[in-house]
Amino acid sequence: MISSFNQTIQKLGDGEIILLDSGDTIFKMDSFIDNPIVKPQDLGLIWKEDDTLKIGAVFNAGAEIFQDKVILLPRCHQGYRKGKFFDEKLGIERSYLENYISEVLPLVSDDGIHFARFRDVVIKGDGTDHQDFTYGIEDLRIIKYDHRFLLVGCGKIKPPFKGENADRIAIYSTEDFVNISYHGLVESFDSRNAIPFSEPIDGRHYILLRFHPNIHLACLEAGIEQLLNPSKYKKEWGKLYEQRQQNLLLEAGYLAHEKEKIGPSTPLIKTDRGWLLIYHSVGEIEEDICKEYGLSEKIKRGYSICAALLDLENPEKVLCRTRHPIYIPSAPYELYGDEQYP
Repeated sequence: MISSFNQTIQKLGDGEIILLDSGDTIFKMDSFIDNPIVKPQDLGLIWKEDDTLKIGAVFNAGAEIFQDKVILLPRCHQGYRKGKFFDEKLGIERSYLENYISEVLPLVSDDGIHFARFRDVVIKGDGTDHQDFTYGIEDLRIIKYDHRFLLVGCGKIKPPFKGENADRIAIYSTEDFVNISYHGLVESFDSRNAIPFSEPIDGRHYILLRFHPNIHLACLEAGIEQLLNPSKYKKEWGKLYEQRQQNLLLEAGYLAHEKEKIGPSTPLIKTDRGWLLIYHSVGEIEEDICKEYGLSEKIKRGYSICAALLDLENPEKVLCRTRHPIYIPSAPYELYGDEQYP
C-alpha cells in the first residue's frame, strides 16, 4: 500500500469505547476531521435556477483499493428541484426532489482524501446506455471477486419519491474501472443494498439482500453466474424471493435506532473472528448517545451505522450484533443540510 494512504489511515483514529449515563457501553467510530472530502462543486455539480446558483449532491460511494490507489464510485445528482409531499407510509410530510436522476462518476486518489475524476468515466442511469432503468443508478458497492470487481447497485425503474416498487438490483463488473460491463437487472423483486460475498464458502455463493425492512442472507443457487447473467436465472431469483422469510438474517424493529428499517452498507470484511457486517439503520437515536456526539437532543428520525459479526464457515449464524449505533450523524450538513450542503 502506498505510504500516503497509510498516513491517512493513521489520521483516522481507532474510535473509542464510552460508558453512557445509562450504564451501557458504546463504541464510537472516529470521523475524519476534514470531512467532507468530496463536494458537489469539485465535480461541477452546480447549475443556475432563476439566476440563483444551485449546488447538487455527491454521496453513498462504493470504495476499493485498485493499483495502490483508492477508487470511489459516488452517486451524483444535479439539475433537480425541491418540493414537499405527504408520506402515507410514515404519516409525515417529507421533502422530495423532481428530476432526481443519478449517475456515477468514478474518482481516484493516492491518499484517500484528495480525489479527482478517473479518466472521465461515467456510469449513466438516465437510459443513455440501456433502457432497463431510466431514473438513476444509486449506491454502487464494489466487491473484489477473483480477477474482477463486481459493481452492484440500485437501478431506479420509477422516479425517486414517486411510488413503491421502484428499486431493482443492477449488476456491473470491471477489471480496470475503465471498461465496465453491464450485466442487467434482477427483475423479480423490489430490493436495494444487495452485497454478494467476496468468495464462496464451502462451495456456496452467498449474498446479502434488503427486503424492506430487514436484512436477508441468501445462497445463489446458480453461483456467481446468477449475478453475471440475471435474466437467464429469473426462475432462481424468483425462488429466492419466495423463500425470503427462510433467509431472514437481521430483523428491524427491536431497537429504537432500527425501528423503521435496516440494510447492508459495505462489502463484508473477512476477519479471524468472522465476517464483519457493517449495516445502516433508520429510527430514533436516544439522547444519551446523541450527547456523546455533541448534540443537545435526541434525533427523532435518522440514519445510523451498526455492525454484526457472522460465522466464518456458516454466515447464517450471527455471532454478535451491536445494541447501539457505532456512528451517528452529528455535523450540520449531515443532519439538516443547507444551501452549501443540500
